[in-house]
Amino acid sequence: MSGVRTVEGAGLRCVQVLLKLRQQMADALPGTVFHVVTDDPAASLDLDAWCHMTGHTFLGELEEHQRADGVPVYTLRLEEAAQPTDPARPWHPQD
Repeated sequence: MSGVRTVEGAGLRCVQVLLKLRQQMADALPGTVFHVVTDDPAASLDLDAWCHMTGHTFLGELEEHQRADGVPVYTLRLEEAAQPTDPARPWHPQD
């Protein structure tokens, strides 16, 4: 199912956020937009690099969707031609 999904990652390191994101992507259709909520200071760079590696589109931080407690929300869109990743290690291409 496409649409918009949210990955709650506040308090988690980017590796843990990627694991949650990869899990939720399993049944998502191309075009699905993910709002990734995380306070990891490297999230913007890590998510952008991950999208570049996999072929998904990093849309950046959505300042208007920032949580009331100030935790940033980043957005990415799944692309049909993206490189699949290992479910247990989403920072590695799938073998």
